[in-house]
Amino acid sequence: MRSDANIAGPMADPVPGPRPADSEPVPAPAGAAGSVSRETAPHPGAGRETPPQMPRPEQTRVMVVANQKGGVGKTTTTVNLAASLALHGNRVLVVDLDPQGNASTALGIDHHAEVPSIYDVLVDQRKLSEVVQPVRDVEGLFCAPATIDLAGAEIELVSLVARESRLDRAIKAYEQPLDYILIDCPPSLGLLTVNALVAGAEVLIPIQCEYYALEGLGQLLRNVELVRGHLNPKLHVSTILLTMYDGRTRLASQVADEVRSHFGQEVLRTSIPRSVRISEAPSYGQTVLTYDPGSSGALSYMEAAREIALRGVGVQYDGDRAHMVGRQQQHDQHSMSEGLQ
Repeated sequence: MRSDANIAGPMADPVPGPRPADSEPVPAPAGAAGSVSRETAPHPGAGRETPPQMPRPEQTRVMVVANQKGGVGKTTTTVNLAASLALHGNRVLVVDLDPQGNASTALGIDHHAEVPSIYDVLVDQRKLSEVVQPVRDVEGLFCAPATIDLAGAEIELVSLVARESRLDRAIKAYEQPLDYILIDCPPSLGLLTVNALVAGAEVLIPIQCEYYALEGLGQLLRNVELVRGHLNPKLHVSTILLTMYDGRTRLASQVADEVRSHFGQEVLRTSIPRSVRISEAPSYGQTVLTYDPGSSGALSYMEAAREIALRGVGVQYDGDRAHMVGRQQQHDQHSMSEGLQ
């Protein structure tokens, strides 16, 4: 699937014309990487200088963000990685497959019952281009929203022909150029998640840095193997991201060490900290990248996105930035704990 040839319809790109593939990157402001703001008040629209470009893949990368354990940061990871990639020169589509529609909310996309949604694509075979909406705050970022109707899709799909591959066919018929498609899955292993696994080539698994983090992960990995064996031979787990990392606790470090020892190179060197800013941003219909670009959460997701982008083009990631962000996270958390005492 070519990045230039495969994805969405007439309203997909609010700014038509060639993408800035060969434009010269604009250098980041001096000291930007280390200037993490104190988490006190929102700064919408702050730090909107043109950031340096991230490398774009030769073909569209379809990544499935999945983990049947709830509350591990699937939706938060999906929208913030998507925003990070889009802000750095990539064209990204978020497909919201969770009936709760939290990814749509975080991106400021209307998703009440009358809005054309991914449900219409799966059940009524509507074109994906007819439901995709551009994200207002981030150029190059688009969303296929979920509505509450999606809650009944699991039952309705059971009796339909080719029920496992409906999303895959819709994505392949999408005609506008994209670099990334991120699919936000519900916290289950039902037909919606199976549709995502059939449509994707890569699985991204967010893992919470707490006890029970690995519980149930075996079943997800078995499902990935089943789908790869019977429906999608190119599917593989490419990325594991540690979320809700709290550098003040020994438990977080132990869980991180266990995950890294078990999964090895699939685990990103960047981890995502617990952050008030990340939690606040969706209530403003924004990602943390636009809500508070200087926060530790925004910087961490930007580094995670950079690491994913570099892996996609076979470039070695320089972990110095990840270590620097990690030190800043620990400093922020230490300062916050002192302030609470």
